Amino acid sequence: MSNLLIGLLGALVATNQPAAVSNLVTQTTGITVNVPDANDPVEKEYQKILADDDAAQTEVDGWIRGNNAFVEKGGGAPNDILNSRILKRFEVVKQEYEDFIKSNPKHVRAYLAYGSFLADIKDEDAGKEQYEKAREIDPKNPAAWNNLANYYGHNGPVTNAFAYYTKAIELNPTEPVYYHNFGTTVFLYRKDAMEFYKIDEQQVFNKALDLYSKAQKLDPDNFQLAQDIAQTYYGIRPPRYEDALKSWTNALHAAETDIEREGVYIHVARIKASTGHFDEARQCLNSVTNEFYNTLKKRVARAVDEKEAKAKGSDAKDTNAPTNLDADVPLDKLPSKQKSSN
Repeated sequence: MSNLLIGLLGALVATNQPAAVSNLVTQTTGITVNVPDANDPVEKEYQKILADDDAAQTEVDGWIRGNNAFVEKGGGAPNDILNSRILKRFEVVKQEYEDFIKSNPKHVRAYLAYGSFLADIKDEDAGKEQYEKAREIDPKNPAAWNNLANYYGHNGPVTNAFAYYTKAIELNPTEPVYYHNFGTTVFLYRKDAMEFYKIDEQQVFNKALDLYSKAQKLDPDNFQLAQDIAQTYYGIRPPRYEDALKSWTNALHAAETDIEREGVYIHVARIKASTGHFDEARQCLNSVTNEFYNTLKKRVARAVDEKEAKAKGSDAKDTNAPTNLDADVPLDKLPSKQKSSN
């Protein structure tokens, strides 16, 4: 297991703590299914594996966090030792999934959960095999199509991702995750989308935004979704400032914590400055008080001053802040952030 994998696992658990992705997806997919009998021995065994999966993810996250803290103080375990420890911990869960599937070869949810687990630890090809088995058993299971679409979005050909998301939505048109994933893939792979759908770039933007809109109608209170939609506008040329502002307003309404709300204010400040409303931009920045945003807040404030000076025709003081407020926003909403389904 590489150092990169350790970092990815740390980021994964940090953003989805304490549940593993497989369990997180179970909570967020919203797929209508027959509720299993909780007293069924097979179901009990399956749920135990999911719990063990969660526990392993949480434990590994603790190891990574703890080791990082020691490294900052000049200590910490060597990477090869930590990697070996992580690998052994996940091997226990891997064996549980394989033993269960061997005893229950038609258990579709187990294949999907195992595939998600393998994808989480960056063994995506092995995860794909599990999704394929789930689809073979139940070709009308939309989660299998969604998860395979995620795989093709990461590994190609991306046209398969387009087709498989379409199939997942056809099978379950009420699941917002599928529209969200589809929209992200269309946005990321614009040239492929242009060729596949025979449309121009502006129409590709419109298609991605339409998919996001459908996701948001189904899940209007999802802050991460609202934020993803709003961030998309940074990559659209020419800029659509009015639509971007509306999207960030939607994100503000969906925000549940102060840190989420203050993050939105920074984005709104950027848009206000880009449209010449400098005082309004500063008012937004004044609403940001959390120390977490101190560096970014100062950088954006300098950029607001610079834009205003330029607008007034005076020479802006040379600073390290970007003159284009859009320039320091990461546009790469990686497909790895797309959600799997069980």
